[in-house]
Amino acid sequence: MADKTIMLVCASGMSTSLLVSKMRKAAEEKGVDAEIFAVSASDADANLAAKDVDILLLGPQVKYMLKEFQAKLADTNVKVDVINMQDYGMMKGEKVLTEALAAIA
Repeated sequence: MADKTIMLVCASGMSTSLLVSKMRKAAEEKGVDAEIFAVSASDADANLAAKDVDILLLGPQVKYMLKEFQAKLADTNVKVDVINMQDYGMMKGEKVLTEALAAIA
């Protein structure tokens, strides 16, 4: 099992796949043992129930769900944040990874 589990949530689960690839590559280069995966907003609850997630990152297109997830996860140790729109658009995997790891440190 990975030391850190990072779940990205977007509208369909597809648009974040490239960002996930870049984050995985950055984690490997930094020697970080992390499970990084993306799911659609509709599959988020099932994945939260099935996996021990450290941080849930919302894609900019679903940032309106921030309060909903914060409320759902208030009694857990799961952090919730929104991926910066510019970093998402530019697919800056290393930066998104660094910020996620800082949030759960």
